[in-house]
Amino acid sequence: MEPSEDGSFQTHRSRRKRIGVALAGILFLATIFGVVVLVTLLVDVVTSGTPWLDGRFITSFPSRNPGEAGIKSALFGSLWLMGLTALISVPLGVASAVYLEEYARDGWFLRLIQINIANLAGVPSVVYGILGLALFVRFAALGQSLLAGALTLSLLILPIIIISTQEALRSIPSGIRENAYALGATRWQVIWSHVLPMAAPGIFTGVILALSRAIGETAPLILIGALTFVPFLPRGALDQFTALPIQIFNWTARPQSEFEGLAAAAIVVLMILLFTMNLTAILLRNYFEERRAGS
Repeated sequence: MEPSEDGSFQTHRSRRKRIGVALAGILFLATIFGVVVLVTLLVDVVTSGTPWLDGRFITSFPSRNPGEAGIKSALFGSLWLMGLTALISVPLGVASAVYLEEYARDGWFLRLIQINIANLAGVPSVVYGILGLALFVRFAALGQSLLAGALTLSLLILPIIIISTQEALRSIPSGIRENAYALGATRWQVIWSHVLPMAAPGIFTGVILALSRAIGETAPLILIGALTFVPFLPRGALDQFTALPIQIFNWTARPQSEFEGLAAAAIVVLMILLFTMNLTAILLRNYFEERRAGS
């Protein structure tokens, strides 16, 4: 349509521009609203929890007396849980991604697996809790143990690790593989010496972000029967346990107002752990990117 025909082209263009400006304004306001709500919640949590944060809070076991309660068992339980979850999920997730991306033949079966992995990444965590209760707690007779919790959380984050690792492997140029093959290297030698080191930044980032999600999950741990009051430290993978999300859930359900401050303090500690894990992901990614650029 010519611009001179009754000015209809200019009118249509002006209307589209006004609509674009209006949508941009709406999206900007939605973003500001979300940020304001998040900042308000963070300020409220930090303000409520800071008076309770001290050395005694970190080194004391839970107690029915708010003045004596702490998060020692919950903190150690979370660290145990994350260690076991990483030990189970990282090798399985990375190995699965390497097979699917480097070895599996393209076809309907591979596409079916990829679709199911993508769907599993969006399944609510409570479903994994039900699966963990049926499979690990009852069928495998692991009971309310750290191992049952770690296996359940591993199922939860495995799809995320697989997808992020596959994306990292796909980002490696195919020319690197072809050059290594031309020099006589086997497929595994190419993967081990070239592909995995170059994909390490993306792999580490995906793994730590997946573990960051797992450390804050409450529903799966409640369903598998994690304890809400644990006045002892776990000594092995088959011991009973509690975790920071469970402890926070327990304190928020108490009628005394003091426990709300304790819950806020535990939330601050959990946020510090999450911040540390995300910072580690950033530092590892930057380190491997600089190493790859230097080589």
